[in-house]
Amino acid sequence: MSEDIRALSARALRQAYQSRTLSPVEVTETLLDQIERQDPALNAWCLIDRETTLASAREAEQRYLRDDSQGLLDGIPVAIKDVFLTPMWPTLKGSRTVDPAKTLGKRAPAVAALERHGYVPLGKTTTPEFGWKGVTDSPMCGATNNPWDPAKTAGGSSGGSAAAVAAGMAPLALGTDAGGSIRIPAAFCGIVGHKPTFGEVPHWPASPFGTLAHAGPMTRTVEDCALMMQVLSEADPRDAQAAPRRPQDYLAALDGDLKGLRIAYSRNLGYVDVAADIEQACDEAVAVLRDLGAEVVEADPGFRSPLAAFGHLFYGGAANACRELGARQRSLMDPALMEVVSKAERLSMLDYLGAVNERLALSERMALFHEKYDLLVTPTLPITAFDTAREVPVDWPSTRWPTWTPFTYPFNLTGQPALSLPLGLDRAGLPMGLQIVGRRFDDALVLRAGHQFEQQRPWRRFPPLAGVD
Repeated sequence: MSEDIRALSARALRQAYQSRTLSPVEVTETLLDQIERQDPALNAWCLIDRETTLASAREAEQRYLRDDSQGLLDGIPVAIKDVFLTPMWPTLKGSRTVDPAKTLGKRAPAVAALERHGYVPLGKTTTPEFGWKGVTDSPMCGATNNPWDPAKTAGGSSGGSAAAVAAGMAPLALGTDAGGSIRIPAAFCGIVGHKPTFGEVPHWPASPFGTLAHAGPMTRTVEDCALMMQVLSEADPRDAQAAPRRPQDYLAALDGDLKGLRIAYSRNLGYVDVAADIEQACDEAVAVLRDLGAEVVEADPGFRSPLAAFGHLFYGGAANACRELGARQRSLMDPALMEVVSKAERLSMLDYLGAVNERLALSERMALFHEKYDLLVTPTLPITAFDTAREVPVDWPSTRWPTWTPFTYPFNLTGQPALSLPLGLDRAGLPMGLQIVGRRFDDALVLRAGHQFEQQRPWRRFPPLAGVD
């Protein structure tokens, strides 16, 4: 292969396996070597098991040699955020309070779907404790750093997965998103991340964050996102909240054009301060969508900041995750997590129901908004990555992470699909992101719009640290 293996998409790898110009073992060894070289500076992985991973790659290689490949991802290495149950590896969720033995022998629906399609499990990626914040650090694993500048955060809570994909250590990764945890690190690290419609990707066990939490793909191209969605959205009876399955070809849907679509562009939702470089990059991106035939109108959805309602529900979820932990176990945990848990434990039932009421009102407003507009486009974040091992930037007016993620968490409250795309680098050399939001269950249209934009503004760059040409 003339192109660096580390830069190949999953679709390209699959084609190379079928033509026998590459083998799953060769690719997996290359990526494991990349992890060994790059991860000391990034700390994206909390578990690498070279023997198990290569055994899986050898099994896939034999299937290709027999012309008996298995599913859509046979032999494709995938990074797995350490909140997804894997039968062969413990799932610790970044916490010293989890008993590893009790997590073995079980598989999350996303992992089961990947297994059916022949994936190669590359390892487990880092997360803050129980995935509770928009950056990735924990008492167990330390901080995960940004491949574009290791002095900056990778974002979170799927920061390990984002850093792994951005640095050429994995072509595909699993993430979760209860307030932006796929899209935040995707934007900070310069990759693609999709938060599916709630219920579109089965998830089990149920997240302590309830219906805020979504599972989804993190990749370098929108096409690979669609490929993963084709796999991850398969039915699993264990998720009682999953949406009914329906025929959906996410890959075929990419080929449609954008002519006649009505797209609302909101620079700031009417109340957010956005960095000048990000605003300019989003304005330029919107011009591309217009050139593709979409009718783009500058329009805000018209809701007030739902930060308080989100805080009650999200931090209530964090308290739910810790409800059975005693004082000794809590002493081992992230002190900032314990602060928000303590506050959430003092909320009343009426506080909670008030937040539910605001959530329902926001969902109704967005449903009516999408009667007029097919898609909503915003920045993914108003800032680029800041110093690592911090919850907020230096001199930020608040101590809590959701205050700098105002474009992400509203669409966890509504359950809508939201895609983050890379927009290039700001003047400091850090990635910026564009967010495309759609109606509930219109993931295919969101991905189509992202793919068509990507064809006009392809982003194939790797950070210098990755060593990928």
